[in-house]
Amino acid sequence: MATHTDLGRLGESLALGYLLQNNYIILERNWRFQKAEIDIIATKDAKIIIVEVKTRSSNYFGDPQSFVSEEKINMLLFAANQYLISNNITLEARFDILAIVKNKSVQNITHLKDAFYYF
Repeated sequence: MATHTDLGRLGESLALGYLLQNNYIILERNWRFQKAEIDIIATKDAKIIIVEVKTRSSNYFGDPQSFVSEEKINMLLFAANQYLISNNITLEARFDILAIVKNKSVQNITHLKDAFYYF
């Protein structure tokens, strides 16, 4: 049986493939600032896209996106702000969630654009 970490890595790989197939340009993976981590930073249509990937083996306990807590959102905002400042990026930022359900019989990717809006 795959561990939680293995499923998370698989989800991030699936998310990366999905974004590339949809013409996103990947700038960073697992970008860290202090205790905050951004799973994927990409660009498309003159926007910086901050992507949180949530992977679950089922949606029995809720959809993957429902596990993005307010604390996680605040950490993403903190890290994204630092990334934009440190790289002198003035493009509009968008926060997306890629919610993935992956098990032996199911692979479903839901792309939630503008999952939360702060900028």
